[in-house]
Amino acid sequence: MAADARNLTGESLAVRPPDARPTGAGRPSTAHLNRTAPPPPPAPDGRTAAFAAPARVPLPDASGPREATTRLIAHGCWYPSADPAGTRVAFICDRGGVPQLWTGPVDGEAVRLLDDGPDPVTEVSWSPDGRWIAYTVAPGGGEHTRVLCVRPDGSDRHILAGAEPGTSAHLGCWAHDGSAVAVTVAVPTAVPGPDATTEAGAPGPGPADAHLPAPWHGGTGHTQLLGPAPRTDTGPELPSPLLTVGPTAIGAPGGSTAPATGFGDGLSAYLVDPDGGAAPVLLAVEKDAATLRVCDLSRDGTLALLRRGPRGRREAVVLRIADLVTTCVMPVADGDPWIGSFSPRADTLWLRSNAHREFAVLLAAELDPQGHPRGWSVTASREGIDLELLRCSRDGGSAVLAWNVRGMSEVEVLDTSTAGRPGTEAGTFVWPGTEAGTFVWPGTEAETSARPGSEADPGPSSRPVSLPHEVVTRIADAGPRLLLALSGSRRRPGIWWLPDGATPVRTPWSSRDEDAVPPGRPPVRPVPLRPTARDGLPLNGWYYRAPGRAPGEPAPCVIHLHGGPEEQERPVLNPLYHEILGRGLDVFAPDVRGSSGYGRSFVDADLGRGRFAAIDDVADCAAHAVLAGLADPARLAVMGRSYGGYLTFASLVWHPDLFRTGVAVCGMSDLATFFEGTEPWIAQSAAHKYGHPERDRELLRSLSPMSRVDALRAPVLAVHGEHDNNVPPGESEQFVRAARERGVTAELLTLLDEGHEFLRADNRRLFRRAAADWLQRHLSA
Repeated sequence: MAADARNLTGESLAVRPPDARPTGAGRPSTAHLNRTAPPPPPAPDGRTAAFAAPARVPLPDASGPREATTRLIAHGCWYPSADPAGTRVAFICDRGGVPQLWTGPVDGEAVRLLDDGPDPVTEVSWSPDGRWIAYTVAPGGGEHTRVLCVRPDGSDRHILAGAEPGTSAHLGCWAHDGSAVAVTVAVPTAVPGPDATTEAGAPGPGPADAHLPAPWHGGTGHTQLLGPAPRTDTGPELPSPLLTVGPTAIGAPGGSTAPATGFGDGLSAYLVDPDGGAAPVLLAVEKDAATLRVCDLSRDGTLALLRRGPRGRREAVVLRIADLVTTCVMPVADGDPWIGSFSPRADTLWLRSNAHREFAVLLAAELDPQGHPRGWSVTASREGIDLELLRCSRDGGSAVLAWNVRGMSEVEVLDTSTAGRPGTEAGTFVWPGTEAGTFVWPGTEAETSARPGSEADPGPSSRPVSLPHEVVTRIADAGPRLLLALSGSRRRPGIWWLPDGATPVRTPWSSRDEDAVPPGRPPVRPVPLRPTARDGLPLNGWYYRAPGRAPGEPAPCVIHLHGGPEEQERPVLNPLYHEILGRGLDVFAPDVRGSSGYGRSFVDADLGRGRFAAIDDVADCAAHAVLAGLADPARLAVMGRSYGGYLTFASLVWHPDLFRTGVAVCGMSDLATFFEGTEPWIAQSAAHKYGHPERDRELLRSLSPMSRVDALRAPVLAVHGEHDNNVPPGESEQFVRAARERGVTAELLTLLDEGHEFLRADNRRLFRRAAADWLQRHLSA
């Protein structure tokens, strides 16, 4: 039987859910497809062979009954992807206790489980031809993921990428005819043999017509190189709006793994035939990379849109396939990885970008036949508000935009057929309203006067979409309709469709609002608070008042800190908060500096030594709740997960007399050991936020809670997933060990079969109750 926090002693508690168990007809082709060859043998020195392509691994049928054996009434549904007709939806649902792949009609209740395995599903994508559903799973809940494919009827399930030991695979977009799906594979950086290199300026070894839908024509059974060289330079501090990079040979000769210039793994983007009839095609490689994702492929197959780069320095890259040339690099915003798409004729590129500005907008670039931008224009923007989600319709006639208004979503449908303006001759860069041959930086006076929507330019037409709940998490095309994944302060995540294009209707298989929590105690709707940091920086947050508390009565309060640090606290139902509020404890969830949603300067305000100010922000938020008469200064606790777990450890040792206790979930306690133990691509991205593990070693030491653990006074509960390879469990273990050595009460709760996110219903329930028990015990005395 699973123990709870009241029975924790001096040892780590490992809990395994009682139901845990081990991981356990195509269309005719017009091309001559060759079977995928076996992966190349290891290099003589024993290192990974160059560019080992992902291997197709058949799996047994794992489709389940139309209803889960044990159905959770208060379940969530999210991440929708529709079939070409828009009548059926593939989605993720945890009604069986773990996020799994389901399908169902948009207007009916007959849902079907397609994969009943124990590994959580994280992404879903239905192929444009309707024959396949691709999805990503996280074995053991960890960061090493796999991309799988399955027929809509549950048959022919197989691994597309990520089956090889030590690799991880991520899902990209589909080719528009469904002939291939893009995947990114993370492996130790490798270089190709002499037969795989390409001279600069020479056409690549891909198909003669250089169209992506035809990489399978005349395939040799070996990986083909269709992409540019890996990018190893850090680039300028502020990339220019247009940067052309000529092709060079990838890597060094010899065919073995090259020594890393940094500490990241190599990321390789492939196009994979889901039928297994053709060899994977290597599209692009990034050495020592943080991220690489194929976001779109043009209909004619000549261009690819990629997203790359570490946090805070993401870039959109347009790759021309024929000659391996990168035709455009544009800075884009963090957040949703699906940054944009091409128009059907590939003559326009739409991007969600915050290039040279505080907040993300919708950018449009007219492309010449070679893929170079003729000019850029701001198609849609809002003052002081981020464009958070962008989804262009399949016919190119409209785009759906979700704006982040202080944590809440506003959605509009934009008529893109009237957006943008004809460009000028190739080679000039014209912002609308300026003379030909000039470029006006976004955000300047000249640009503002010509910005779409101003008096000089009325801009494209748009219509708002009314929302029944506060936050949109995903937008998907469903034929002529739209699908929205919604969350709110009083409902579980659900999927809604727009039969008339304007009014959302809940899908029958999504939880009803009245089933969000057990009856008798409705969810609490939070109210916004606006603290001010000690250096004058405005902060934001949401305050949840425990039911039954008198308005003027100060309450025991838990300061809860989100992860990221670029995440943002949103007014959505959090079962953890519901559990804590049920114990008579208030919750204040602030956005300290480094959070998203308030502009790029606010996100970057915690860089370097600015992180000391972020730690002080936690104390300032607690002081604000006290001065507002909401929180009892003698009964404050701090809690958070991931980066919020780091802030929890840090707050307990930087402000040791402020908090009565703390609960740190999957948090870093020593930034040096974090960099040593995390995944290389995570380290590559984290270095921009925290500091380089070698060049900034002293800064990282001074920012690490372990360096000040002697100041710890308050009891602490650390919680960690067994398979967390984002923030390794050792981060919690060493802090708990050090606290005990100094005579401070400290406990460690380890959840089996979980990673950085807790995804299994039994473990989530255990975690909520253990944390609430701990907080109630230490704050109610």
